Amino acid sequence: MVALRRIQHVSITAPLDGAERARAFYNGVLGLREKPVPETLAGLNILLWFDVGPSELHIVAEDDETRGRSRRHVCFEVDDLAAVRARLSEAGYQPYDAAPIPGRPRFFCRDPFGNLLEFMVFAEEGSER
Repeated sequence: MVALRRIQHVSITAPLDGAERARAFYNGVLGLREKPVPETLAGLNILLWFDVGPSELHIVAEDDETRGRSRRHVCFEVDDLAAVRARLSEAGYQPYDAAPIPGRPRFFCRDPFGNLLEFMVFAEEGSER
């Protein structure tokens, strides 16, 4: 049997001209630390890399008409769900609730390119978070 250890990175898409908007959202709004894209990947339409805890988020350039309707998504575990939701709302984004999952309060939001993002916390046992 194969033993998978963790998800090392997730790649999502943005248009070819989306690097600055991606930087403004993922670094400016969500506070992720940008890291250099390796020079060996130059020319492959890889726009940006960000650290997300021990994992990475890669933004790659791709034109995709269905991006804003897809249910494919990245889920970020956060420390303070209400603070993230408020930050997104203050920045002009529209977080929305989804079907509840016991012990996992959550909400969804689209990034500037229509990628679906989920934000959640693991509620402590007996907590109503």
